Amino acid sequence: MYKFLSLAILVLAAAYHLITSHLFTDLRSTNLSTSLPSSDDPLRLKMAFSSASRRVVKKVLAIETPEGEGALVRRSIGSQKLRNLTPFLMLDHFHVSKGAGFPDHPHRGQATVTYMMEGSSQHEDSAGHKGTIEAGGVQWMCAGRGIIHAEMPVHERGQPDPRGLQLWVDLPQQYKMVEPSYQELGPNEIPTAFPEGPDGPVKIKVISGKTYGVESPVRPLGGCWYFHVIFDKKDHTIFQEIPSGWTSFIYTLKGSVRVGEDPAGHEAFHTLVLSSESAEGGVKVASAEDNTEAVLIAGEPLDQTVFQYGPFVMTSKEEIQSTLMDYQLGRNGFEKAHSWKSVIGGR
Repeated sequence: MYKFLSLAILVLAAAYHLITSHLFTDLRSTNLSTSLPSSDDPLRLKMAFSSASRRVVKKVLAIETPEGEGALVRRSIGSQKLRNLTPFLMLDHFHVSKGAGFPDHPHRGQATVTYMMEGSSQHEDSAGHKGTIEAGGVQWMCAGRGIIHAEMPVHERGQPDPRGLQLWVDLPQQYKMVEPSYQELGPNEIPTAFPEGPDGPVKIKVISGKTYGVESPVRPLGGCWYFHVIFDKKDHTIFQEIPSGWTSFIYTLKGSVRVGEDPAGHEAFHTLVLSSESAEGGVKVASAEDNTEAVLIAGEPLDQTVFQYGPFVMTSKEEIQSTLMDYQLGRNGFEKAHSWKSVIGGR
């Protein structure tokens, strides 16, 4: 989610930014290739519990703040407390009340993953793509070289306000100028794993990646593993394998979780950055309370610099300058930047 910038504001900000290069975020990391582990073998899953678990190395509270046009957002990744977490750029836990929303705004260079947990949200873009993300559904948008879009809530009598998560994933440099693309799954298309059987107290919605023999059909650019873990009862445990060297974190939604061998519980609305030692085959997550929910997300770090200017994410200051010029002149993916207006954004 990113608040809408008018052209005049964007151009003035661009001019200022060109002479104040220290405002850019310069992030670097190591790229480690790895094969994806399989969790099909029950014996291997049993052995995984005896493997060394990742542990929490940083804990950040996501404080609710205004964003967009009247929305409320809990931001952890992308805040001053947690900026360098490649390939992840931003994580917003949003609540959109009536009359609020995210009207027309641009993107370039990243993928946005919108997962609706309550209510629904409409979207519309300058390439003609539009639709509704329902509760329990997910949209993977690869912004590529440029798109203008709007994200607006749907409010219906008797239905909850739209709430969900939006994750920004950096694109490898070679994919930053591809054509925009989408992958979307409705609530009935996201597969579910049951570590203790269909009648057990634990289920995992496999938004992307693979766990306990269940694999998501999502194959997006800007990919990562994304699991929504739901514990009905306390004192139950899962072990999720994670490739060596991958960045991983947990965001707590409800209740309290324990991670690894640490007995301490981690309450709702915290991002827990996990360690990444070579001997750690994955992460052990346990429920410390009934009705506990969290998302577990992991991805391969990118060996590239991040230069982020609002909704534009590139790998150099020069690329950001070119992006601002493209947007100002309406070219290279932004041809409709000054002529297109969404129907939903102006309602």
